[in-house]
Amino acid sequence: MGLRDSKDKLPFMIGPLESLVQWARSNSLWPAQFGLACCAIEMMSTAASRYDMARFGAEVFRASPRQSDVMIVAGRVSQKMAPVLKEIYDQMLEPKWVIAMGDCASCGGIYNNYAIIQGVDKIVPVDVYVAGCPPRPEALLHGLIMLQEKIQNQRLLGEK
Repeated sequence: MGLRDSKDKLPFMIGPLESLVQWARSNSLWPAQFGLACCAIEMMSTAASRYDMARFGAEVFRASPRQSDVMIVAGRVSQKMAPVLKEIYDQMLEPKWVIAMGDCASCGGIYNNYAIIQGVDKIVPVDVYVAGCPPRPEALLHGLIMLQEKIQNQRLLGEK
């Protein structure tokens, strides 16, 4: 991709269409907030002025699943909340991605009982796991950067 000047001195981008689309997708992520426990506080602080997720193109947290393309599952998912999580994921438009934030969302954490789902990947496909209990905002930003790299490297009409 490069910036070229035309006869009218107006710059325009040239490059493969697939690269341009993946660049646009990866730099305009709109997260759906799905904070369930203590990890949600760290997720909220990531969007605050100190860490500023806006630098990475993910500044607009959406409450509606129809307006978001990445779901950040922050915290433990109970058996009662699992159908709600699945329904919200199903309502999101394609392409969509999931970040499992924290040990509870990734593998159940310290809650090894019948009431907590032992990993959100049993309900929805997870693209990026962010470790920690609770993970620091820097870890979520690193997970967001990893997701952006994954989006830029995937095929336009291919699989995830």
